[in-house]
Formats: sequence, structure tokens, C-alpha cells
Amino acid sequence: MEKNNKEDSQRRKFLKYGLFAGGAALAGLGIHKKLFADSIPESGQKVKVMTADGKLMEVDSNHMHHMAETVITNVQAREGIEGKKFVMVIDMARCANARKCVESCQKMHHRKPPVEWIKVKKMQDAPDSSPYWMAQPCFHCDNPPCTKVCPVDATFKRKDGVVLIDNDRCIGCRFCMAACPYNARVFNWGNDWGVASKAAQDSASAEGNTCANNSIESSMQDKMGTVSKCDFCVDMARQQKLPDCVTNCPNGTLFFGDANEDVVTNGEDTFRLSELIRDRGGYRYLEELGTEPRVYYLPAVERQFPFEEDKVIHNPVE
Repeated sequence: MEKNNKEDSQRRKFLKYGLFAGGAALAGLGIHKKLFADSIPESGQKVKVMTADGKLMEVDSNHMHHMAETVITNVQAREGIEGKKFVMVIDMARCANARKCVESCQKMHHRKPPVEWIKVKKMQDAPDSSPYWMAQPCFHCDNPPCTKVCPVDATFKRKDGVVLIDNDRCIGCRFCMAACPYNARVFNWGNDWGVASKAAQDSASAEGNTCANNSIESSMQDKMGTVSKCDFCVDMARQQKLPDCVTNCPNGTLFFGDANEDVVTNGEDTFRLSELIRDRGGYRYLEELGTEPRVYYLPAVERQFPFEEDKVIHNPVE
């Protein structure tokens, strides 16, 4: 029992901190897992810094060095991560509508209901067919209609496949929302609509569940009259960590990875992307629109859970 607990702890540690090894060297279906330290060692030397809200605080010099390394300029954020082509696979056979992906995404990005960057929808292909659950983030299309209609280049496509929004440029015209066929974007109407309270943000930050800075890449630019959406958590990917939606799903429904390395993982199970799509009949939602999404779906066949609609969790609108 002790051995099993230790092995499970190691798997969970990778699930939380590991992404995939450089080069994705696969032997069969094995992968070299890179583990990250739980914390940065302290030097004992304190440095005074000023926070974004004007407060003076002391941090260890080693932490200060780490913070400096994680700050990404907006120029870098618009370029993307060199050599990467991020992709997501969603196995609908594993989805039981636990909604942990939604909740963890909201916590990570300091959002609250009714704002959901990931939506879990009941789907049914025909009146006499069995319904199933479908998680839907932004699809980060390779041919995104949203970027083509933005008059100020506020939303843009990076070379690593991710579509982001610069809220400093966004003028709130919502052309991108109208152009998106997947309804993946939300509008900030102000008065803290959809944005967690300062106390909730501080609580999340204390638990280490926050973005490193307020750059475009962190999608933490909460501004009234602008648009936001799922960002593939590329600030975490830059640190070789999996998105929170992936690591918090209790059933391993979501897989994240790099198409250039041909590998995706949910932290415990790792596959070659090409083989997984081929062997499981993977497809892209509404691909006939020509948007070329970077999210693949695996059909809900041989499901791990029966469809139980009465267990749907409805978050109250605050």
C-alpha cells in the first residue's frame, strides 16, 4: 500500500509540474518525464520590491531572479514559443461532466460565473442516439476568422499555434465574437462582471495558482469593455507545465501537447498524437468551416461512464 501511495504521489507530481521531455523521445509508449522542484531554494537574502498595486514587500533574492526570468515582454508574447505547435485532444469517452476543467480554469484566471472559457455541453447526434458530454475551449484555429476582422490587431495568431488577445489594444467592437463560429469568446461588461473579487484573487495567489505577470501571454488584463477567452495557458507551457484544466480533470479527459513532437499527455497517459487520432477516429469540430482548429476530439465510444444528466453541476450566477 505504501509503495502504491508513493507511485501515485510521483504521478501526481508530474501531472502538476511536468509537461513532456524535450524531443519527446518515445520508446514504445514510454516518455522521459521531467520533474520540477516543489519550490525554489531560498538564499536568505531579502530584496524589497513594489507590487503592481503599489505595496512594498520583501522577497528572497532567488525568487526575485526567478520572477525576472518569467516576465515575458509583449513582443515575445506576440511571437510565441519557438519550435512549438501546441495542440489539445479531448477524449469524450472519459468525460462525466465533473466540470473540474471549468472550475480550475476560472480559478487560474480569476474568473467567476457566468464567465466560462471552457464550456461543457450536452451533445446528441440524433434523436435515437445516446447523448454525451463535450468540453469546448477556444480551438486556436490555424485559419482563425477572429483575427481577420479585428480592426486594431488586438487578437492575433502566434507561430506556436496559439491565438491570444491584447486587451490594451482591444476597443471592444466585438467583431471577433461575431466572427467566431464556436462562441469561444466573452465580453467584460464591467462592474466586476465575471471577474473574481480581489479577496478571491489573493487567495488563489497565496495557493500559487496565478499567472506570473500581466503580459498578453498571461491573459490577466481584466479591463471593462474588452474581450477574453481560453489562452491554452501558454504562460504555464513556457514553464513546461500542463494547463490547469488538464491536470484537474479527475478522469484524464483532456490531453495537451506539441504537434511538432507528435506527443500529447494528460500527465499520466502519454500518446503519439498522430497514432491517437488515427486509431481512435479523432476529428476536429466543424472542420468543414475551414478554420483548421488545433483541438481534436475522440468519439464517445466505449465510454468509461454512463451519461447521467441529473449530476450536472450548475454554478450560480453571482
